[in-house]
Amino acid sequence: MRTELTVLRFLTVALTLGLSGLVQAATPQELLKNYEAQSGKASPARGEQFFNSKHGKEWSCASCHDNPPNHDTKHIVTGKVIKPLSPNANAARFTDEAKADKWFKRNCNDVLGRDCTAQEKADVLAWLMTVK
Repeated sequence: MRTELTVLRFLTVALTLGLSGLVQAATPQELLKNYEAQSGKASPARGEQFFNSKHGKEWSCASCHDNPPNHDTKHIVTGKVIKPLSPNANAARFTDEAKADKWFKRNCNDVLGRDCTAQEKADVLAWLMTVK
C-alpha cells in the first residue's frame, strides 16, 4: 500500500509538471519583461515608429494590422480577418508565449525579411500595450 501511494504521488507530480509545459500562458507584461531581459528597456515610441515603417520590403506591420491596431482588419493578401493586435482591444493577444513567438517570426519575416530582435519585439509590444 505504501509503495502504491508513493508511485501515485510520483505520477501525479510528473503529470502536473509535464502538462504545465504544454501551455505557456502569459500576460503581455510578462512577455515584455522577457523581451527586455534579452535586450534592454522597451521604448513605446520606437515601437510605434517600427510598426508604421517599411523596412526594405513591401509591407509594414500596419499594412495588415492598421494604425491604430485596435479593431478587426483584413490581411492585405489573403483577405482573412485579423483580430485587433492591441491587448487592450483583444484580451487574448500576447497571452501565449509560443503563439506570440510564432506570429512575430512569421510577420517579422514578411516585414523585415528576418526574425525580429528581442529589442524590436519589446518596443512593438510596449507600444501596443498603450493603444486603447
